[in-house]
Amino acid sequence: MKAKNTAQKSIVVSVVMGSDSDLPVMTEATKILEEFAIPHELFLTSAHRTPERTTKFAQGAAKRGVKIIIVGAGAAAHLAGVIASQTQLPVIGVPIDATAVHGLDALLSTVQMPGGIPVATMAIGKAGAKNAALYAARILALANNKIAARLTVYIQKMAKDVEKKQENLSCRKS
Repeated sequence: MKAKNTAQKSIVVSVVMGSDSDLPVMTEATKILEEFAIPHELFLTSAHRTPERTTKFAQGAAKRGVKIIIVGAGAAAHLAGVIASQTQLPVIGVPIDATAVHGLDALLSTVQMPGGIPVATMAIGKAGAKNAALYAARILALANNKIAARLTVYIQKMAKDVEKKQENLSCRKS
């Protein structure tokens, strides 16, 4: 898949998928990264079908300037763990609902990493992809004041949205 936002800045976050069918879910991550102006790319690889490609990606990501890797995968969902085993970069896993058990298999495969192979695991599906990007933004905000300021505004907007919804509920009772 082609890189996004590469015109002026190097890639900071790589959004990796095990299949192109994962794109509708992982697009939620890219929307957040775009909102925060975090340079990112989309990359397609499979722990099982293209293990050499996965290894080359994982081992070369840091050299390319990538700081965080967000990985979405369904079914056996070994992709995040395989990547985490081959890089020192933070890896955030997004389990995807791709089987008859509605993503539970992907969740367990992603969250149950052996000691020494950390993968921060988010919720199954679109909410998990969104939260993965927000988690990446929080990590990057530790060393980037612009991202920190955008994060503050984002959090304040969420709070204001809740207050507006409460006002709308209050108006209905009258």
